[in-house]
Amino acid sequence: MKIAAVATAFPEHWYDQRTLTEYLVAAFGGEPRLAERLRALHANAGIEGRHLALPLEAYAGLTDFTACNAAWRQRATELGEAACRRALDRAGLTPRDVDTILFSTVTGTVSPSIDARLVDRLGLRPDVKRLPLFGLGCVAGAAAVSRAADLVRGQRQGVALVLCVELCSLTLQRGDRSVANLISTGLFGDGAAAAVVVGADHRCSGPDVVATRSVFYPETESVMGWDIGAHGFRIVLSAEVPTVARERLPADVDAFLADLGRRRTDIARWIAHPGGPRVLEALQDGLGLQRADLRCSWQALARAGNLSSASVLMILEDTLRNHPGGPGDLGLMLAMGPGFCSELLLLRW
Repeated sequence: MKIAAVATAFPEHWYDQRTLTEYLVAAFGGEPRLAERLRALHANAGIEGRHLALPLEAYAGLTDFTACNAAWRQRATELGEAACRRALDRAGLTPRDVDTILFSTVTGTVSPSIDARLVDRLGLRPDVKRLPLFGLGCVAGAAAVSRAADLVRGQRQGVALVLCVELCSLTLQRGDRSVANLISTGLFGDGAAAAVVVGADHRCSGPDVVATRSVFYPETESVMGWDIGAHGFRIVLSAEVPTVARERLPADVDAFLADLGRRRTDIARWIAHPGGPRVLEALQDGLGLQRADLRCSWQALARAGNLSSASVLMILEDTLRNHPGGPGDLGLMLAMGPGFCSELLLLRW
């Protein structure tokens, strides 16, 4: 199986981090102590700016979950279509070539799901298989590519289209003063990413998916996720995430590679979901990496923030375009998310 192409699509509205911070200071009521804390948290996020689904002035009009979700539905469909078209064009394929579409999100909900709404818009075949995924969050980009590879493993001419759309700004909770929410308002951004995974008979320059592994960590449900209710999506974000990245993920990486007769030193390209600065630093410490090894992750975080499921595909796109490596090079694609869980993919160029 090969990853034939990856493409991203972003809303046209981009704002620098300071502008977003000051908007949120006002949105939270402008209390001096809260404003000071918000500014400090946002300044330490390592983010230059983020894309928003809507113009900044439009968010004041989103007064309930119905309005937020309606905006999510429209923008998710538009950005999803753009990302899919770009990915298929880069792969030299058409929508009629797609056998399966996997769609993931964790920032909105609709039925029929976005993948169904794209069948006619893209011109997918009526017999296309649809796999909408919800709830995987930050791990979903890697997990969806893994599941796509599973699907085409026995189909040498198969084509699977992966789409991740996250519009985190539309989950804004003005009444939530928790540290988790204050951090998330300075960390998460909006965007979409698509990947094309093809069977062995397709000729393309993308990397092979050599093997994949999913790891679930028992009794960790409270580490990350959403509290979903009439208020919409309220973030659940524990301080344990960097600890898991530092203390548990390295052993899982080593076990995965060892089963394939490999070691960390064999990996030339690290394609890691960025999480946030503390998570990336924890990954570096735990895996014995240098900042340069995760430069694509750091750059993605600075440029667009944490895009949840779409981030690791954005990093993969940058890797394929600007740091492809040579024939036979190995790459490790990894992400963590609600569950709490991780997903690992060994890639070979």
